[in-house]
Amino acid sequence: MTRIETRALVSRSPEEPHRVEGVVVDPPGPGEVRVAVEATAICHSDLFFMGGKWGDYTPSVFGHETAGVVTDVGDGVDDMSPGGRVVITLIRSCGTCAFCARGMHTFCRTPFALDGATRVHTPAGEPLSQGLKVAGFAGSVVVDRSQAVAVPDEMAPEVACLLACGVITGFGAVTRTADIEAGCSVAVVGAGGVGLNAVQGARVRGAGHIVAVDLEPSKLAAAGRFGATHTARPDEARGVIDDLTDGRGSDYVFVTAGSGRAIDTGMTLLSPGGALVVVGMPPNGVTTEIELGYLAGAGQRILGSKMGSSIPAEDIPALVELYRDGRLLLDELVTSTFPLEGFAKAAAEVQAGAALRNVITFG
Repeated sequence: MTRIETRALVSRSPEEPHRVEGVVVDPPGPGEVRVAVEATAICHSDLFFMGGKWGDYTPSVFGHETAGVVTDVGDGVDDMSPGGRVVITLIRSCGTCAFCARGMHTFCRTPFALDGATRVHTPAGEPLSQGLKVAGFAGSVVVDRSQAVAVPDEMAPEVACLLACGVITGFGAVTRTADIEAGCSVAVVGAGGVGLNAVQGARVRGAGHIVAVDLEPSKLAAAGRFGATHTARPDEARGVIDDLTDGRGSDYVFVTAGSGRAIDTGMTLLSPGGALVVVGMPPNGVTTEIELGYLAGAGQRILGSKMGSSIPAEDIPALVELYRDGRLLLDELVTSTFPLEGFAKAAAEVQAGAALRNVITFG
């Protein structure tokens, strides 16, 4: 195995977020795989990191919602071969530590080789950080074997890549983090890519009412197509929910928008004994105030949901089957595809809320 030269979107600083450069990708080490990237969707997390809102990690290659074809496998990888199509997630897991043993793979604490090294460099040898543990805005990536999950060859890569983050995050928040029961009342605050998959999770689980809450009429219309039974703007959401629940409020409220204001809105929609599930991640320093006496007196819960509490090796194949059965909408999540050189336009549409998921494709 040799090094591979390819193109990548390199972020040099938050002030100069990106430019296309030639990079060199190393061969995989033990327990790693190298993948030729076919498609990487643009997630708001990429834009937050590129803009320095979660700290300055430059110079980096970001991108983490990725699908491609395995080209090389490192020593010890005996269950994956070159030529197979995979989805790549940012979740690395050993499978045996205290967290993994409890099914909490997103919190695996085992050190991996890629935690202390990078497999991406400039042609001059300058190391580039693999942003979000993937570096999917490059034509080739090296990741730990645990990050790669096989998917059927017939799945289009621009669709398959969505399973890596947005789908498992929203769907898993409902089905894993909250583990909702059939017939319950659900509200989803934020009807973007993650929020629509929370809506889908609630629909698949048989929720009685699913109220999507957003400011954008186009997103509310999309939520209806993905399974929301009702839609509302934030200022009218409580009234809609009260009409559906005899004034009780929603049993589960999923906040998928990364803002403190969205969390404040979510708390006003919650029933006694209900659970607020915080899915979206605001920039560093964003806080909110909660009346603790009411929280305790009402027996309410606040749950954080990292990547939907997902176990990729289990969840992605299950989602593929739902997709094949027509119960999970994926094609409808893709707004547009762009070449790597079109990243600025694609990202601007995502930032403006004009796209559910724009996808960068590599020819």
